[in-house]
Amino acid sequence: MANLSASDNYFTFFGLTPRFVFDTLALDQAYLAIQKEVHPDRHASGSDTEQRLAMQMATYANGAYRTLKDPIARGLYLCQLHGVEANLETNTAMPVQFLMKQMEWREALDDHADDLDALERLAAEVEKTRHDSLLELNHAFEQSAYTQAVDILRGLLFINKFATELDDAIEQLV
Repeated sequence: MANLSASDNYFTFFGLTPRFVFDTLALDQAYLAIQKEVHPDRHASGSDTEQRLAMQMATYANGAYRTLKDPIARGLYLCQLHGVEANLETNTAMPVQFLMKQMEWREALDDHADDLDALERLAAEVEKTRHDSLLELNHAFEQSAYTQAVDILRGLLFINKFATELDDAIEQLV
């Protein structure tokens, strides 16, 4: 059975190098291999200790996989590994330019709530901004600029939340 104590972080648990951009297929394959190894059915006839360890390993693998699969969670985790806490609840400061863009997008969503074409154009703009932010985030990680990475991650959290609201508005019109 995989050994939790042999890995000091989620990346090494799956045999990956801690990086923001990595081989997601390797992550998927490592996750499936571990899940196969610790599946409860495989340990149904084992001792209570074996069953408990298998359950703990499955729970750890699920949490690690979800964290590494999601770019924002992965970014926050990488910052944490390098001693930089995001403090998302207390640090909400954002650049004025970003705040202005937030207001512009919210007004556009409100003003065009019944205009599918306008909302789809807005969705494309938001997706491009998200994509560009992910590229900027990768660059920050490559430069070991973890404080800058946290700032970008806070922006991405807003962008993802707004994109979800926008998708919901579009679905109501389709």
